[in-house]
Amino acid sequence: MRKPPTTLRDIAQALGTSIGSVHRALHDNPGVSPATKARVVQMAKTLGYRPNLAARYLSSRKTLRISVNTLQGTTSFWDEVRAGIREEAASILLENVELEFRTFPRLGEGDEEAFAAAIQEKVDGIITFPSRPEVLRPLIHRASRSKIPVVCVATDAPSSGRLGIVSIDTLASGSIAADLMGRFLGPRGGSIAVTVFDMAITEHAEKYAAFENTLRTFYPQLRALKPIEDHDVETEAYRKCRDLFESCADLCGVYVTTEASIPVLNAARDAKLLDRLTIITTDLFPDLVPQIRSGAVAATIYQRPRAQGQIAFRMLHEFLAEGANQSHQVALAPHLLMRGNLDFFLQRQTRESPKEKAQQPREVTRELTEDFA
Repeated sequence: MRKPPTTLRDIAQALGTSIGSVHRALHDNPGVSPATKARVVQMAKTLGYRPNLAARYLSSRKTLRISVNTLQGTTSFWDEVRAGIREEAASILLENVELEFRTFPRLGEGDEEAFAAAIQEKVDGIITFPSRPEVLRPLIHRASRSKIPVVCVATDAPSSGRLGIVSIDTLASGSIAADLMGRFLGPRGGSIAVTVFDMAITEHAEKYAAFENTLRTFYPQLRALKPIEDHDVETEAYRKCRDLFESCADLCGVYVTTEASIPVLNAARDAKLLDRLTIITTDLFPDLVPQIRSGAVAATIYQRPRAQGQIAFRMLHEFLAEGANQSHQVALAPHLLMRGNLDFFLQRQTRESPKEKAQQPREVTRELTEDFA
């Protein structure tokens, strides 16, 4: 098998230094000592590093422009994704990185316009949340023909020509939630409600399929109901859940596959069912913490949004800098959070919170909420 080409990351790992230092040394940028430059150059020769056309192209440009097209969101999930992108952009390679944030307000509102605007402005790359894969697929193909690589985050747009996808392992998430539900409820039979944004979204369809299959296989006494689509609208989530809670007499559990868990909890509380339902949610944000501590939420499946953003930017950047041409798929293992490990997790998050960087990438924030509302 042909050995993959040596990358700047390989050189940095061999020397125990940062990719940014390697890049600056190889491109005669200021701020690198002669001794460091000599070490980097020697290691590059030892490992057989060969700069390619893509790297020379990038080094000749003053600014690398990346469009970040994501959902505004109702909790901190998408804020965390965007924070991860900012952190990774600040830490590697080119000093002048311009992040253009095109944030659309709701599912299906503004995603096409945001994507078309990024292509029109000839950005160098796009990180996107394809909330409607069938609609965005032609635009992603168009970007590919224009030599603008696209990385999908959180959910996929299959057969679109995208460079890669970074998401949580959706099949693992759904299966873990179903197994927990079955173990919590024991031999007790009944129905389980599942809430999703929209079954057209690959991520949510896969979670539901894995959840339903695991219940059917290992806990036949439990039955997954037809999914409730709330379309990322809190009032719709509350109303649909409240209607179901009042009409389904054998309801014993709820699996929330999205970040919209608070309206579901409010509906259960108002229907006076909260203490009778086993509720498993997705992700973690400030309003959810007391719900886990009180036992109202039995567990939550954390989707590691900051890591998703970091890896998505890294994937895009390495393609632009190294000229790799393979498609990448990264499925992160979810983290299971319950009352017992919640405080340990929160403390670790606090300890690992990155310090402010001395040099931040230049950002152009384009909030499209008003334009597309």
